[in-house]
Amino acid sequence: MDKPPFDAKELTVGQLAARSGVAVTALHFYEGKGLIRSRRTPGNQRRFPRDTLRRVAFIRTAQRVGIPLRTIAEALRTLPDERTPTQEDWARLSAAWRDELDIRIDQMVRLRDRLTDCIGCGCLSLDRCLLRNRDDRLGDTGPGPRRLLTRRLARETRTPPAGEEEGDGTPG
Repeated sequence: MDKPPFDAKELTVGQLAARSGVAVTALHFYEGKGLIRSRRTPGNQRRFPRDTLRRVAFIRTAQRVGIPLRTIAEALRTLPDERTPTQEDWARLSAAWRDELDIRIDQMVRLRDRLTDCIGCGCLSLDRCLLRNRDDRLGDTGPGPRRLLTRRLARETRTPPAGEEEGDGTPG
């Protein structure tokens, strides 16, 4: 695919895919979800405004840090006329996502550390596993992988942090 001229006001879906590094199918998906928009030519071909490149970059960056598409779409709808985000918009939106990102970072660090213990110990035994929920004791505290929840999320859901039993503060 030829690189579009720098002053092209519109891009074909192939040009947008080539310039953004995003598959055509993903661009169609984003369009179907209302994240990007195109117009149709008389021959029914899609044409995207050039600033869609920046919008796709915003979407991909947000996805890479773990922001769900639903949240990205909500954020984009807050922009006047659903325009492409500016640097100031990105700063405002990313600040709003900071708490969620902090929770995700904490979860990933805890998961990494716990899995390193599991892989590193080589025991492959549930009897000694730090993640084991013996006799499903944590089942009454809520759904999901209770030992992998962050301390912060555990407080918010009033459950013991990962690796601790309620009341005694010890793993088990």
